Amino acid sequence: MARTALLNVMVQAAMKAGRGLVRDFGEVENLQVSRKGPGDFVSAADRRAEEIIRSELTKARPAFGLVMEESGEVEGTDGQHRWHVDPLDGTTNFLHGIPIFATSIALERQGQIVAGVIYNPVMDELYTAERGRGAFLNDRRLRVAGRMELPDMVFATGLPFIGKGDHGRTLKELRYIMPEVAGIRRCGAAALDLAWTASGRFDGYWERNLNSWDIAAGILMVKEAGGYVSDLSGKDKMLDTGDVVAGNEYAQKHLLRLLKNVD
Repeated sequence: MARTALLNVMVQAAMKAGRGLVRDFGEVENLQVSRKGPGDFVSAADRRAEEIIRSELTKARPAFGLVMEESGEVEGTDGQHRWHVDPLDGTTNFLHGIPIFATSIALERQGQIVAGVIYNPVMDELYTAERGRGAFLNDRRLRVAGRMELPDMVFATGLPFIGKGDHGRTLKELRYIMPEVAGIRRCGAAALDLAWTASGRFDGYWERNLNSWDIAAGILMVKEAGGYVSDLSGKDKMLDTGDVVAGNEYAQKHLLRLLKNVD
């Protein structure tokens, strides 16, 4: 697969940060037994990964803006381009020694996401996509799952936790969806949920109240793998609303229908 120069910059940044995260992840298990725990160490690992990515991206395209989980938004002089960066998606997994986390980078051009990279360093899985050029896992072309019937489908979602999210509404959503499907998974990393939907591992995915850096790269990934993505109203406002419903044509349609029973 031939990559553009910009995508190569994104890949190099994600993989460099990912290598550092893998080294840090190797220390987490040792820290689990300490009284203080690994929390401060993981926060530092997150910041280090973001600084690596920021440095690599800024060196290649100094005029582009950035929207980052840790450092917030940095306006660029370019005015047309912004990077959306999540250095460590799945922080809670990382903190607990669970090897499901990723680095996610997306490029926005004039309001459209045109390139995305999601790198799972533990599994060494590199997901890439460019608008109009397809989505790939380690250079293998991706297609969303072909299942058409709800009883055959497995969906992914996020679950609220202490102090976050609408617990009652989430339980209501699950009550409508669980009896209809083969299974629901909660992996704890939105970027990977979308990447795994693009690769056909999941038939669909939904979640509310996300940030642009959580979903920007994954949205493009699903679309370029032949899938459908919208917000909960069926519109293309995911980065504004923070809500996402994704899957193949049938899964996404079924999910939107079921979720309309909740609101």
